[in-house]
Amino acid sequence: MRVLLADDAVLLREGLVRLLTEQGHDVVAVVGDGPSLVSSALSLRPDVSIVDVRMPPTHTDEGLRAAVSIRHAWPGAPILVLSQYVEVSYADDLLADRRGAVGYLLKDRVADIAEFSDALHRVAAGGTVLDPEVVAQLLVRRRVHDPLAALTPREREVLALMAEGRSNTAIARTLVITEGAVEKHVANIFAKLSLPPDEDTNRRVLAVLTFLRS
Repeated sequence: MRVLLADDAVLLREGLVRLLTEQGHDVVAVVGDGPSLVSSALSLRPDVSIVDVRMPPTHTDEGLRAAVSIRHAWPGAPILVLSQYVEVSYADDLLADRRGAVGYLLKDRVADIAEFSDALHRVAAGGTVLDPEVVAQLLVRRRVHDPLAALTPREREVLALMAEGRSNTAIARTLVITEGAVEKHVANIFAKLSLPPDEDTNRRVLAVLTFLRS
């Protein structure tokens, strides 16, 4: 894959470049600030951009704002966000356009090379990948008026795994149930969240977005 890397931390950046190169990917550009990220992404059109949330000059949310700008100019641009901390609103902002091709991982997750590589490929293929820690924090921050209140505990488990970007097959393996059972749970989730079939939208992405906002 052609990968764009945006991170101002030299050691992590160089480590990622080496890791990506060893895995056979082509790192088409390495940048360290928001404006460079936007211009490089729109001109090079990489298969996926790996973006640090906090970059110069304020080290707050430059990476996020740059990622959102890229998605506005290039709808569906694959973005994998890396962050030192859980910032739930960041994931919500990127998922707001409902197009998928978005990932949010804590930087510690990069240490698991197989998991990081899997997330990278899933985002590049249009999937949605959320760090399990992000999902865990979402579960404990539900508002009183929970749109997921109608879901059974098992359906909530399935939706949480969907939010991590897991396929039905992977969900079945994790929960030790049949893939057919997963399909039934997913269908129930769509029905209870009022997500009818629609050629113009991805119901899995919409269900995950509802999960994030609940």
